[in-house]
Amino acid sequence: MKIRSILISQPRPETEKNPYNDLAKKYNLKIDFRPFVQVDGIPAKDFRRDRVDINCFSAIIFNSRTSVDHFFRMCEEMKITIKDTWKYFCISESIAFYLQKYIVYRKRKIFFGNSTFDDLMDYIHRFPNEKYLVPLSEVHKNEIPDKLCAANIEFSKAILYKTVSADLSDLKNVNYDVLVFFSPAGVASLLQNFPDFVQNETCIGAFGPATAKAVENHKLRLDLMAPVPEAPSMTAALEQFVKVKNK
Repeated sequence: MKIRSILISQPRPETEKNPYNDLAKKYNLKIDFRPFVQVDGIPAKDFRRDRVDINCFSAIIFNSRTSVDHFFRMCEEMKITIKDTWKYFCISESIAFYLQKYIVYRKRKIFFGNSTFDDLMDYIHRFPNEKYLVPLSEVHKNEIPDKLCAANIEFSKAILYKTVSADLSDLKNVNYDVLVFFSPAGVASLLQNFPDFVQNETCIGAFGPATAKAVENHKLRLDLMAPVPEAPSMTAALEQFVKVKNK
């Protein structure tokens, strides 16, 4: 079966200059984008049940733009004044710059790593007496809490948002040769929306070992994955896959 259409289960890239667009033009493919999951904020009334008082903290750790958005959303909903004295620790420079959406950047104490939490821990070790708050999703990896615990850093988690399945009813009668997933939640969303889904000749791609495992756990056939040594990105994996299938 030749590959002619691909559905990427993520939002469409913001610009036309992106590797997916290049791939589509090069191989005459139809590539569509449709998020299979969405992020919902935890309401303030539910957050209060966790008894986490944001005012008690002196430093905030951000691991994503989503965590930034929902932290400041919660402050607004709970009428919490943004303190000039708060320190912000961001896992990457781009997340640090994103803070400008909510605060005057040059007037705050902001630290950022090089996209890994180990980089950021170097800065956190310089301020061992701060009381840290970590905004997180309802389902999250334990890397940050575990490393803060190991370093004897005082912190609390703030569960401010959750990932849920998107409504995919508009895709009911749309068929693609390849479906590409980037998280276990995306795979679960497919089967939640279409419990009678039968894979047949539809190919499935997965980014990351956790997503690949989710595909297999749901008894679906995994046809391609990334990153792997010969394909460090999903677009590279797709290109190699299309080359073979469309000979």
